[in-house]
Amino acid sequence: MAKNNYVPLFETKQVIGRIFFRCIAASIFLGICFIVMYRVMFFPVGGKAERWTWIGLFLSELWFCLYWFFSTVSRWNSVYRLPYIDRLSQRFGKELPGIDIFVCTADPLMEPPSMVVNTVLSVMAYDYPPEKLSIYLSDDGGSDLTFYAMLEAANFSKTWLPFCKKLKVEPTSPEAYFRTASEPVNAEEWLSVK
Repeated sequence: MAKNNYVPLFETKQVIGRIFFRCIAASIFLGICFIVMYRVMFFPVGGKAERWTWIGLFLSELWFCLYWFFSTVSRWNSVYRLPYIDRLSQRFGKELPGIDIFVCTADPLMEPPSMVVNTVLSVMAYDYPPEKLSIYLSDDGGSDLTFYAMLEAANFSKTWLPFCKKLKVEPTSPEAYFRTASEPVNAEEWLSVK
């Protein structure tokens, strides 16, 4: 690929407040050092029960210090990555790989069919070449309600997907879109979709 066609797929930005976080982490580390010094300097000499209690407390504090250390190290240089989704097809064009998306459901009472249908329709409306996108619904409960909801969704998708592509609708989930849509762009087409 030529260098002049290169466009970044994401932008990296540093998290605001890193210095504040590092100051707090340093003060916590100082406190941990004081606790360890206290435990080592004032180790009890008399009484077997006191000694084992002291050792147990010291080991648990060391365990939590180790946990704190690893969680702090992972956040020390925190960054945000802001993706440019529209540049993916610009950069790779026809070389985009095929994608299989599995939507799983089991119980129509716990996962209402309307939620499953909205998920499937939202995935179908992705800005990705349709011939390279495969969506599978796995209904482990074998619910008739989910089956008939998907039949209705298949009919609705014939209207919804062109509507999303034509007007670049965001969010692509019908439920979320109709909840947030206030003024339609094309009132007649909008009402027919709704």
